[in-house]
Amino acid sequence: MRDLRDHRWIILKACLFVLSGLLASALLVLEKPTLKVAALLTISVWSFCRAYYFAFYVIERYVDPTFRLSRLISLLRYATTKRPST
Repeated sequence: MRDLRDHRWIILKACLFVLSGLLASALLVLEKPTLKVAALLTISVWSFCRAYYFAFYVIERYVDPTFRLSRLISLLRYATTKRPST
């Protein structure tokens, strides 16, 4: 499979991610429309976004600048590989 390089397709892909996230969130809140459900959904989305940011930005910039993560599998390999302590 080729890498996606056309900026129009990348923008469309991002829009589809946002649309699917909004639709799924709306359907979950409509299933049980309470403030608690909406708050828990918001917290879970925010937490996963922060974890993703941590995996691909914080580790590369602050934990180990020599290592480049490309996928979440790379993060798992990195976390389970023994490295010499400094």
